[in-house]
Amino acid sequence: MQLVVARIGRAHGIKGEVTVEVRTDEPELRLGPGAVLATEPAERGPLTIETGRVHSGRLLLRFENVRDRTAAEALRNTLLIAEVDPAELPEDPEEFYDHQLIDLDVVLADGTGIGRITEISHLPSQDLFIVERPDGSEVMIPFVEEIVAEIDLEEQRAVVTPPPGLIDESEAVVASARDAEGEDDGADMDEADEAERAGTAEKGDA
Repeated sequence: MQLVVARIGRAHGIKGEVTVEVRTDEPELRLGPGAVLATEPAERGPLTIETGRVHSGRLLLRFENVRDRTAAEALRNTLLIAEVDPAELPEDPEEFYDHQLIDLDVVLADGTGIGRITEISHLPSQDLFIVERPDGSEVMIPFVEEIVAEIDLEEQRAVVTPPPGLIDESEAVVASARDAEGEDDGADMDEADEAERAGTAEKGDA
């Protein structure tokens, strides 16, 4: 079975190194020197990792036969794919491979069905479950402890405790602009305070 373990970013320096966006919880195993990885697009690989090091919090890799910045830049946005035994499980019981999570039923704590996981989106800050609902619409659920209470592989389900508005937008709590308080204090605000509040509101809208 094949798993995407990283995406190549921009070239680093002039000697063929590249930054990589890691998509595995086991980079030391999947992205170590000597690892041979398939690629997407396929014609860019396979690639054999020659060296790896961490620089400013980012993993840098150099591949065999990639010796300059031009060759490294040509690999940008390439997905790196490892061959994994389907029976293999992560060492950490709280970690899961994508194939274990795809097609799990997503339910609330009371058993109410939400939908089915169709995709795992790996973002720099967190992973997201892409959940298809019975009506065909999709909802994104962050894979974080505060929201995903349990992954039950035997029952093939993920139990979630979403905050108001995550699943049903009609439940979202919309904060008012301090209605009464704003009316009372508005006249006393100086221009700096107004600018600060305006900036905060703009960031929230974005």
